[in-house]
Amino acid sequence: MKLHVDKAADALYLRLDDSKIVESQEVSPGVVLDYNELNEVVGVEMLQLSKRSSLPRLSALEFETA
Repeated sequence: MKLHVDKAADALYLRLDDSKIVESQEVSPGVVLDYNELNEVVGVEMLQLSKRSSLPRLSALEFETA
């Protein structure tokens, strides 16, 4: 799993695995899901990230497991 924050593009991308992306769909404004050939979600892109979270919080990432 990989998480990439692009401050210049104001976007966040979460890649769940390395399978080939065959389709992408915007499921709500600024949220795009990438699907593989098995119709599984393998990537999530969030655009206009600064409107969804404050910029100072973008430089720190909390990771939780249960």
